Amino acid sequence: MTTLSLSALTKESNTFSVIMSMKKLFLSLFLLITGTILYAQDTLPKFSVKNVGNNRMIISWNNNFEIVKQISIQRSVDSLKGYKSILTVPDPSIPQNGYVDTKAPLGRVFYRLYILLDKGVYLFSDVQKPVMDTTKKVAVFDDKITRMNGNDSISIPNFGLNSKNRPEVFTPSVHVYTYNDGNVRVNLPDDENRKFSLKFFEEDDSFIFELKDIKERTFRIDKANFYHAGWFKFELYEDGKLKEKHKFVLQKDF
Repeated sequence: MTTLSLSALTKESNTFSVIMSMKKLFLSLFLLITGTILYAQDTLPKFSVKNVGNNRMIISWNNNFEIVKQISIQRSVDSLKGYKSILTVPDPSIPQNGYVDTKAPLGRVFYRLYILLDKGVYLFSDVQKPVMDTTKKVAVFDDKITRMNGNDSISIPNFGLNSKNRPEVFTPSVHVYTYNDGNVRVNLPDDENRKFSLKFFEEDDSFIFELKDIKERTFRIDKANFYHAGWFKFELYEDGKLKEKHKFVLQKDF
């Protein structure tokens, strides 16, 4: 059995006390930062957008959905239209998540989330405009995300993913998509000088119907026009030229 002197025991006790004090300090700092982040976040489908200066917009949220297969962040300079996906989150199931957009255009900018749930159900969040927030605690969160993502706000963050194990994701069209009421919503560029038409197809490319010389720029197509649930394809033409080929899904509720 090893016998320690009183001085050795005292020295060892002091070292232990210092280590425990440092652990408590780090734990306190971690809880302080984490608590600030959680306080600033809204719960899906709501989310928060903070402008922390230097053209850095922090988009963050809490996730309480049991199953989330995809979350895409979309941005536009118009609150109603023109949204484009700037990022699809690699792991949408993370309870607290966020992203920093360092390439937002100057002036007004708006964000929304596309959320894909179970069995093909998806929805769009309400539109959010960045709120100014330059607090140091949020800036710490921003700095961590910036280092994690690099300087390209369009690229997917590297969480140990590569081209082989990166999850496949579906990003809906901004022009033709399933709305949260289950019907198909059409949102076309607001330009009276351009002519648009739409062709709809079954998943096996069988033709269903066509809308020619569309006058309205925003309208709804009742899901009953497609006769059944499942995936459908469409082709959007602008002035007789193909503008977009994409697809959408209708749920089994009719």
